[in-house]
Amino acid sequence: MTVPKFALIENTGAALDKSRAEVVVVGTLQGDKAVTLAPGAEAVDEAFDGTLAELLGTVGATGKAEEVVKLPTLGKLPAAVVLAVGVGKAADDGTVTAEQVRRAAGAAGRALAGTARAVSTLSAVDLQAAVEGTALGAYKFTEYKSEPGDAPVAAVDFVSPAEGAKRAHTATLKAATAIAEAVIIARDLINTPPNDLFPASFAERARKLAEANDLDFEVLDEKQLKRKGFGGILGVGGGSSRPPRLVRVSYKGPKAAKKVALVGKGITFDSGGISIKPAANMDHMTSDMSGAAAVLASVVLAAKLKYPLEVTANIPLAENLPSGTSYRPGDVLSMYGGKTVEVLNTDAEGRLVLADAMVRAAEDDPDYLIETSTLTGAQMVALGNRTAGIMGSDDFRDRVAAIAQATGEGGWPMPLPEELRGDLDSRLADLANVTGHRWGGMLAAGIFLREFVADGLPWAHIDIAGPSFNTGAPWGYTGKGGTGVPVRTIAAVLADIADQG
Repeated sequence: MTVPKFALIENTGAALDKSRAEVVVVGTLQGDKAVTLAPGAEAVDEAFDGTLAELLGTVGATGKAEEVVKLPTLGKLPAAVVLAVGVGKAADDGTVTAEQVRRAAGAAGRALAGTARAVSTLSAVDLQAAVEGTALGAYKFTEYKSEPGDAPVAAVDFVSPAEGAKRAHTATLKAATAIAEAVIIARDLINTPPNDLFPASFAERARKLAEANDLDFEVLDEKQLKRKGFGGILGVGGGSSRPPRLVRVSYKGPKAAKKVALVGKGITFDSGGISIKPAANMDHMTSDMSGAAAVLASVVLAAKLKYPLEVTANIPLAENLPSGTSYRPGDVLSMYGGKTVEVLNTDAEGRLVLADAMVRAAEDDPDYLIETSTLTGAQMVALGNRTAGIMGSDDFRDRVAAIAQATGEGGWPMPLPEELRGDLDSRLADLANVTGHRWGGMLAAGIFLREFVADGLPWAHIDIAGPSFNTGAPWGYTGKGGTGVPVRTIAAVLADIADQG
């Protein structure tokens, strides 16, 4: 899916009159006594002689976050319907957060399904958040449905904020649209079923994206992986009839001052291998390549936004399946770069393919390394389904976590306790792929990955086991299935590095 067609209009009654919109979106705020209108709805309210909030309250609107209430305009506007969406409570100073706007816009985007054109006034509060939320809330993945239902809203006009120059607003609209498109690239990949998305077909999709965006592309097949010594990727992918790949997609921007390496876990389906998973919910393991999808989408986004950086996505791809050629508990793998790993559990496979890719990424001498993966169920036990665990070198970890929180994707900095390192000691190899206990599983996985980070390289590991895939009801701008987390975080980190170094 592509995003709807977006445009900017002035926030005036005349502009609303000229619009061919069927629906006008306004924000509502939850008050102590009554619902009020969010900023930006003034021209719409004027068409109702200043009674819009009262009318909405009469039909049950409260302004509660993500609440959707529709009101017929009865000819007061050219549009037939006012769609009021709850933003929630404002702060004491009357402000609302970008994330409140983004979630409200997402709820509106879903409710606009089947609409040809709409106007949104949420952009008067926060243009970028309104654009991102609308695009992502409108997202539907219907490639495999014979009856896809109502199509997403086709076009949305956003009213310009009162402050700032038109050129700045146009640039914000362009950037927010590109970011939403990148998230949708990731969502589409994640939502594609594993019979159609496997290592070779993922690599082919990556090649097409690279060519379309003038990016450098490289793929290593199983023979090249063996010749070069990528033992982790080969070990994990050895049980499948569809062999593994290592994809690298690179962008070099104008006046690139810093190099950033991205690594994303690309297990296109994870059965657990010989250490097989329970049958219940194993279908969710189609999302075990969410990290790979995120870093591929992020390097494409870097090119579209022309970041003054050099960015390379390193994407190890494999299917983890049980067969007569699968790797086994007890095997010792020789990893790329020379370290050896004793496999104690074949369902701890992600760290093995990531280790190979991280060592390869460091050969490019990057200034930063960002790795993301659906790595551990322990992440969900510790932080739930919406908060990523972020580990790595202290300063860069904290920087990434703060940016993740600012984007609304969320993330929490986690430690790498030294006492857990000894639990990864192996009687046969340099280290084992799991500890012998269940404690601190997310942190132990981070410590394992740290063994493959080049000395002195600032790095961050983002465990997105929960946030990458929504198995529950839609909320905010997040539908069921692949979420595209942490594309927006990576985009914001890249922008911050471009600006701050």
